[in-house]
Amino acid sequence: MRGRPASGFTLIELLVAISLMALMAALAWRGLDGMTRAQTQMRQQADDVLALQAGLVQWGADLDALAVQPKTSSLDWDGRALRLLRHDPAGAAQGLRVVAWTRRGAATDGVWLRWLSPPLSTHGELQQAWQKAAFWAQNPSDEDRQREVQIVPLARWQIFFYRGDTWTNPLSSEGSATGGIPVAPIAGFAAGAGSAAVPALPDGVRLVLALSPGQAISGTLTRDWMRADLGGSK
Repeated sequence: MRGRPASGFTLIELLVAISLMALMAALAWRGLDGMTRAQTQMRQQADDVLALQAGLVQWGADLDALAVQPKTSSLDWDGRALRLLRHDPAGAAQGLRVVAWTRRGAATDGVWLRWLSPPLSTHGELQQAWQKAAFWAQNPSDEDRQREVQIVPLARWQIFFYRGDTWTNPLSSEGSATGGIPVAPIAGFAAGAGSAAVPALPDGVRLVLALSPGQAISGTLTRDWMRADLGGSK
C-alpha cells in the first residue's frame, strides 16, 4: 500500500515567513522610535515654553518689587546688564536684594541669565552687591555662577526706558534727569554717603528678546512694564 504524504511547511515557506516577520518587526521598531523621538521633542518644546514664561514672570516680579533708596541707584542699564534693587521675595523684614539680567554667549548663540545677590542688610553690602552684579555680567567668577539661573537661549536682546512720553535708549542722556519723588530710607539702611545726583527712575521698561532659532518659540518678543504709581495717564 502507498503511504500518506507528510504534511507541513517546506523550507522555502519557512524562510519567506521568517523574512516577513523580520520586516514587520523592523517597521514596528521604526514606528516606535519615531514616536519616542516625537515625544522627546514635544517634551523639550514644552520645557522651553515653560522656561520662557517663568523668565518673563520673574522679570515682571523683579520690576514690580523695585526698591527706591535715597542717593542710591535702583535701576541701571550699562549696555550689557540690567541691574535693579528690589525687596526680598521673603518679605520686607529680610532686607533688599540686587538682581541682574544679562545675555552671555557668542553673537548669535547665547543664553539669557538672571543673577540674585544674598539678602542685604546694610548700605555697604548693597554697594558691594551692586558692583558685583556688574562684574558678573562681564567676567563671572565660579561663586557668581552659582547664583545665576539660565532662562532660555537668546540671540540678541535690547532694553528701552520710557521717559518723556517716548521710548528711548537708556544710555542716552535725554530724559535721564535726576530727581523724582522723594523717598525715605528703608528700615535698616542709611541714606548713603553718595551724591544725591541719581538718575530718576523711568516710567517704564521695554524688553525686546530675539529668541534663538530652533526653539519652541522663535522670533522677536517684546514685553513692556510700566510703574504702578503712574496711574492710568500713561
